[in-house]
Amino acid sequence: MLEPGRNCWRIERANRAALIVDAADYFALARKAMLRAEEQILLIGWDFDTRISLDLSEPDDGAPDKLGPLLSWMAKHRPNVSINILKWDLGAPKLLGRGTTIFRLARWAFTDQIDFKLDSAHPAGASHHQKIVVIDDRLAFCGGIDMTASRWDTREHKDGDERRRRPTTGRSYCPWHDATMAVDGDSARALGELSRERWKAACGNALATPRAESDPWPETLEPMFENIDVAIARTRGATADIAPAREIEAQFLDMIAAAKRFVYAENQFFASRAIAEAIAKRLEEPDGPEFVLVSPKKTEGWVEQEVMDPARARLMKMLSRCPGYERFRIYTPVSPAGDEIYVHAKITIVDDDMLRVGSANFNNRSMGLDSECDLTIGRPGADPATSRRIAMVRADLMAEHLGLRAEQVEAKFEETGSLIAAVEALRGDGRTLLPFEPEEPNAIEKAIADSEALDPESAGTEYEPQARPGLAAGIRSFLGSRPSR
Repeated sequence: MLEPGRNCWRIERANRAALIVDAADYFALARKAMLRAEEQILLIGWDFDTRISLDLSEPDDGAPDKLGPLLSWMAKHRPNVSINILKWDLGAPKLLGRGTTIFRLARWAFTDQIDFKLDSAHPAGASHHQKIVVIDDRLAFCGGIDMTASRWDTREHKDGDERRRRPTTGRSYCPWHDATMAVDGDSARALGELSRERWKAACGNALATPRAESDPWPETLEPMFENIDVAIARTRGATADIAPAREIEAQFLDMIAAAKRFVYAENQFFASRAIAEAIAKRLEEPDGPEFVLVSPKKTEGWVEQEVMDPARARLMKMLSRCPGYERFRIYTPVSPAGDEIYVHAKITIVDDDMLRVGSANFNNRSMGLDSECDLTIGRPGADPATSRRIAMVRADLMAEHLGLRAEQVEAKFEETGSLIAAVEALRGDGRTLLPFEPEEPNAIEKAIADSEALDPESAGTEYEPQARPGLAAGIRSFLGSRPSR
């Protein structure tokens, strides 16, 4: 099913691969890996905050804990390591309000080993949304976690965790659920190439390909998969110099079409018309798969709440017209005290045969406008060993949200044969999953969502004209072709 050039960019081998859930573990592991670098560190992100702490366990290795001081320490103590940081340019004004950040960036401007650049090589209104770290082309992290504030949290998502505070102001923030993937071998090398291509497009100069024989894989990170193929898929909006890439959308649609039993997904949004229509087709099948989406109750930020939340409500209403709507559920996770846990992860699991982790959301921008990167392990009819490991990942994720052990979740799933039935049987008081009930959007919210002005499917320029109808036209077309449920 995975075809380079159509629904993925490349398929490369990883000697080791592991899913890392939540930023407390990711930040600490990334810090350990960077300290093992011998030649090159590439940091590619939507946002960076030099003030964040990476490891709150107070490591005794002599290196600083905070991101900015750590990179400065690396420049002094590892003079052979070049550090290249690429950040989305339209998010740059945030840097001015981040305490000492602007002064650290000024010092880096006079540091040969560190190069910090803003990336404006994107269509108007687009976002560079990839979150990639590559070390010596020997290890790469790729997923949904930015190295910025308000991301750190543990898998316990404890109520009132005093460590969950913003830098400088000390303000607390809500529990935060996220994920990334670690890969090595040829997969890491390919992500290094992708990152250097972005650097060249943004900055004009080519970075050297590292030749180090290092092994930055942290010794505390146990591989979940070994000697496994990894498919790398991209989204990229077109510019005068850059061709569009829509591999992520094509792969999502193929995964939905290939599902036999279920699709389990964790995603920040549910606003993509193309994905909703693909789900609708499967719901109309008498024996089609079921769909379980774990998503936040409310999205973060005014724009998201005015655009993504109404679009989610509109698409759920569209799906409710399908005869198999009872096989579709959106759940929202809550803490033991009932506080919302914000879901920022982008994970998709199909039939325990395919595991996909990346930066792409279920919204239109991630399908054709913003820069995104996802990694996929497995394929339909995967070998039993791979399927067992993916099943363990899925059960573990569900158990985290339900406040249970993975064994309990998997036993109930085997008993019922249904993810939805398992969740309904296991969810209860305290930390659990709650069925999502959308609020009816008002007229203004409907108009904003239907226009797709803030969530377009493509750049809409001479390089990549908008070829498909927007949300409202798509919903009208869908409803007009189907009888009422």
